[in-house]
Amino acid sequence: MNRKTLVLPAVVGLLAPVLAACGGSDGGSGDGDAIVVGTTDRFTITKDVPAPLDPAWAYDVGAWNILRHTSQTLMTQPRGDGEPVPEAAEKCGFTDTGNERYACTLRDGLKFANGDAITAKDVKYSIDRAISLKGDSGVSALLSTVDTVETQGDREVIFHLNTADATFPYKLSTPVAGIVDEASYPKDKLREGFELSGSGPYEMKGESKDGVLNKVVFTKNPNYKGSFEVNNDEVELVSYDDADAMGAALEKGDIDVMTRAMTPEQIRKLSNSPDSEVKLIEVAGLEIRYLGFNVDAPSVKDKAIRQAMAQLINRDELVAKVYGSQAEPLYSMVPASITGHSNSFFNKYGDPDPAAAKQALKSADIDTPVKLTLHYTTDHYGAATKPEFEELKRQLNESGLFDVDIEGKPWDVFRPAERELKYDVFGMGWFPDFPDADSFIAPFLDNDNTLNSPYLNPKIIKDLIPESRREADRLSAVDTLTEIQDITAEDVPVIPLWQGKQYVAARDDVTGTAYLLNSSSSLQLWELGRGVSG
Repeated sequence: MNRKTLVLPAVVGLLAPVLAACGGSDGGSGDGDAIVVGTTDRFTITKDVPAPLDPAWAYDVGAWNILRHTSQTLMTQPRGDGEPVPEAAEKCGFTDTGNERYACTLRDGLKFANGDAITAKDVKYSIDRAISLKGDSGVSALLSTVDTVETQGDREVIFHLNTADATFPYKLSTPVAGIVDEASYPKDKLREGFELSGSGPYEMKGESKDGVLNKVVFTKNPNYKGSFEVNNDEVELVSYDDADAMGAALEKGDIDVMTRAMTPEQIRKLSNSPDSEVKLIEVAGLEIRYLGFNVDAPSVKDKAIRQAMAQLINRDELVAKVYGSQAEPLYSMVPASITGHSNSFFNKYGDPDPAAAKQALKSADIDTPVKLTLHYTTDHYGAATKPEFEELKRQLNESGLFDVDIEGKPWDVFRPAERELKYDVFGMGWFPDFPDADSFIAPFLDNDNTLNSPYLNPKIIKDLIPESRREADRLSAVDTLTEIQDITAEDVPVIPLWQGKQYVAARDDVTGTAYLLNSSSSLQLWELGRGVSG
């Protein structure tokens, strides 16, 4: 880091989940002193991304971390993860044995932040709007199992699904299902810019310049009625260009908390610091990184090329050299801690084996070295992304079977180019929509997937994904989920690389930091307060 010395204290601990807090906007102990949180998430408006905070378009962890505080959903993930619980709803549940009819009753007296009443018609409008707009980010795919939305009176909403979907309660906890006001969100177009309104625990005002949102000020919503206890009156979320600038701001006292994404070096220094002014909290996470492929591109169309790459990549070396103890090798798109995980890539390819990779290419009559460019984003997943791709380049080139270059672009350029299939091979990260195997499978392998991938396997799409969603008991879906992962390891439309941990660094007078991030990397700013942390 570009600073003199690190004198900030650190206390490291892995904190176990606890039950969700319940309450409303009058709960907590906010004292009016704004808590300032730093992030390296960037929020920009471009020609390709004119509406980064519209629930019908937003589909990255940074934007969702703003929406979750302002745009209320029927369901929510509880503080310690687990099954989703009612939020704007008083109660929700399947009303049939086939998991195809889901009914919710709204809380009595719900209001938008401006004081307008919320009724079942607003919920129907919001869901129908997100589906019909079909934002090219791919977020509407989360609602793909919705056939029709019915209302009964002012408080009853009934979702008729086109197929069984045991994961639907989770999907109603994601921002795409956020309740919006028809007066502010047109039916036939996205709400452009950084304006945002809803009925969540906070109201939001942004400070932007030249199409970049630099700071978001969250103030407690006096009309909020939901399940969260809000422990502060105001939180500022400040966006920094990089982790070094964010760390310097914490050391200087300009911010109270820093979250994603700290560098491995920052985390190591904080972990080893004997001081006591700042604590470092390690939180279980479900972030994954992977390589994606445009399987129609001539350079990687033959799956033998993709299989050879899967055979060569040494995840242990990659993690050890770049991330150390802050990540673990991953051999499936489904993380190890999620029900249904299978080490399918290890089962098929085993340890790195250049001889096996060479034979795979020879058998397919592929001339070597295979020339490729690996594309990555320079400003979305943290400063370690470039060293990670340098290591991948080294590993592939040292085999003599590949001639690899790497190229980095900022996220606002990288992401549209990836969805337009301009990259043959590209590196991506994933923070799950919800903690279930479906959220690590369907977004990449289903129709209308988030990558806009041309890899569309009929068996996975038509049979296996629907079959897995019929099982409310997720243990009963393990065999089906394993088959999907095995097919993925055989066809290699993606290569999983690693699963990461996540960290929060905070000054000692800030409380609630243990619950600031859940396993899906969702910020829970309402948890923060002032006092003496223990």
